Parts: sequence; C-alpha cells; structure tokens
Amino acid sequence: MARLTWHGHSTFSLVTNGGHRILFDPFLNDNPKSDIKASDITELDFILCSHGHGDHFADAVDIATRTGATIIGTYELVAFAQSKGVKNGHGMNIGGGHTFDFGYCKLTAALHSGSVAGDDEGRYSSQPCGFLIDLDGTRFYFAGDTSLTMEMQLLAYKVDIALLPIGDNYTMGPEDAARAVDFIKPRVVIPMHYNTWDLIAQDPDVFREFVGDRAELVVLQPGSSYEF
Repeated sequence: MARLTWHGHSTFSLVTNGGHRILFDPFLNDNPKSDIKASDITELDFILCSHGHGDHFADAVDIATRTGATIIGTYELVAFAQSKGVKNGHGMNIGGGHTFDFGYCKLTAALHSGSVAGDDEGRYSSQPCGFLIDLDGTRFYFAGDTSLTMEMQLLAYKVDIALLPIGDNYTMGPEDAARAVDFIKPRVVIPMHYNTWDLIAQDPDVFREFVGDRAELVVLQPGSSYEF
C-alpha cells in the first residue's frame, strides 16, 4: 500500500506502491508543527513544489542537493533551484503533464500569489500550481495554496484523494474548501495548511461538518499517516 505522512502545514511525504519516495512542499526546519527536520530526510526520489513561498519551498534546495532528488514544479521555480546547485529538476507549466517513474503528474491551476524565497535579485517568478497524479490507478490531488476556483470543477470525478488547504487568510477556509469538495467530488479529503500559526488556526471538525457525507474526511496529525 502507498503511505502518505503529514509533517504539518502543507508538507507531506509519500511512499508509493512501487517504493518511490516523494516529498511535497518541504517546510520543515522553521515549521513549528513539523515532526521532523530537513536533515532527517536522507533518501528521496522526487520533491514536488507547488510554489516558491518559504513555507512551501524553504528546504527544497537543501534536501534535493543532499539526496539527489528531482524537483518538479513550474519551469521558473525549477530553474531557480538549479541555479542554486540542484542537479535534477523537471520544469513544467500549468495544464501540462508528464509520466515519471512514480506515475503521471499534471500541474493544475492554483489561484495564489507568487514569489521565490531566496531569489534576492527577483529574477525568478513562481506561478502557483497544484498536482494531479495518477498512482497506479489511484488519482491523487494536491491543491497547493489556492482559493476556491471554478477550474476545480474540471476535476470532478477525476480525483480519489484530495489534499485541500483550509487555513483561510492566505488560502480558502473551511467553507470554501467544502465547496471545493462539491466541485471535485473526491472519495477522500485530507485538510492541510492550517494550525501552523494562530493566523490560520482552524478546527478540522468544523470542516467535517461542512463536508458532511460528501467525502470521507481524514484528519492527520504531524507524523501520522494514511495508507491507500
């Protein structure tokens, strides 16, 4: 079985059925909720970065450089990582997809602001995105940082497991995230990007009430896992 582990905020590690090791939006060392540090990750195959804000990208270059993992994200974000010494990168753009060793991955639209943490000269942009991945027939959607968007309706019945932000202020909150569930119609939904700081404090049980019986809600704690 595949195993998805939450490390707080929007950072997840995923071990696929085929044994591929994937890390989403690595924010570990300065993440007050994380159960691990970046140095704890010594073996990794891929890093998927939704955008360049520090709370999603802060540890990506260090981890990729040490482990040799391939960074996947928008073209400009990957180019920045490579300018910092990352050897393996695969740049893409919104709506484009590619078949990797772990499965097919498409970049989806995300409505959010963009900058690249560490780009002191401001040469690189960071168009936010999400990821829609086919893992041996299980369709997995990592929304990234986003508001509720009409584009989510294009994902209807194409997602088995959806990871959605609920923190509000910087992303959609619980009520809009529940409407996203209506749009996407996943089988399972897992909330993320909440309770890292007081500004994005949320009660996942309130989100559960909004979702109702439209999907199975799985609430993880930092360090806990969901197998599928």
